[in-house]
Amino acid sequence: MKIKHNKKRNTAFVYEALIREATVATLKGDKEVRDKALHLVKKHFTPNSALKKDLVCYRSLCGKQNLEKITSEKIMREAKIAQRLIDPSGLFKAQTELIDDVNKELSPSVFGNYVPNYKTLATISQIFHGRLSPKKTVMLENQIIDGMTQVTDQKIDEPKVDNVVLKTFVNKFNDKYTENLLEEQRSLLSHYISSFTDNSVELKMFLNEEITRLKKDMVNAKKVSEVKEDDEMLTKTNKIIEKLDNFANQDINEDVLLTVMRTQKLVKEIYSDGDNN
Repeated sequence: MKIKHNKKRNTAFVYEALIREATVATLKGDKEVRDKALHLVKKHFTPNSALKKDLVCYRSLCGKQNLEKITSEKIMREAKIAQRLIDPSGLFKAQTELIDDVNKELSPSVFGNYVPNYKTLATISQIFHGRLSPKKTVMLENQIIDGMTQVTDQKIDEPKVDNVVLKTFVNKFNDKYTENLLEEQRSLLSHYISSFTDNSVELKMFLNEEITRLKKDMVNAKKVSEVKEDDEMLTKTNKIIEKLDNFANQDINEDVLLTVMRTQKLVKEIYSDGDNN
């Protein structure tokens, strides 16, 4: 008999659904919904909470991690042990409170949000909680382990948003943008959204590397004929470089985000034109 998966009691799914809700709300400029979603994440996923412990168990098995099979098998074993050590009644109560808060403070529609790795999370849930036959258990565990041994081709758990929503966000700041975002702009936005729940650690690391790259490209851009032969463009280029330098002493905000995104676009245009010429 097939065991039905209850996604509302899949801790990792609900967490990702809330991050998705916050992501879409941010890109639409809906600060109220964003703040409510992030409040629920911070309220229910505190460091020593049952939900946080459960989430860690799920995440240890998610996605392509480029691990050796023997290492993946050990992580699988330890994750199952750690998950079983979580007080089941305490976890059930915490999940119930989270579900109630989502329904009351946001909307039941949150549970319908698209989560890219839903199938993986459902499989892990079956491994953790399902009354499966030994054969079925081993088959599902091997499926997850195979995924863990694959080479990582992108950041795990980065929020995914569709082009329509991203375009809405871009148009909010600059109605001159009429095409889809660049890959580096998407990556920046994903890190920005995630920063609300990880104290901006990954965002700061990403921005440090990205701003360094952009500064180097802008300095080199002054050698491009269209720039060096135009005093106005040269002046603007120097101002952009100066502004990027000053970001080291500023808090990360939407002005910083917008400037970096526009610089990403500008760099792409400069060097694309250079290639075309």
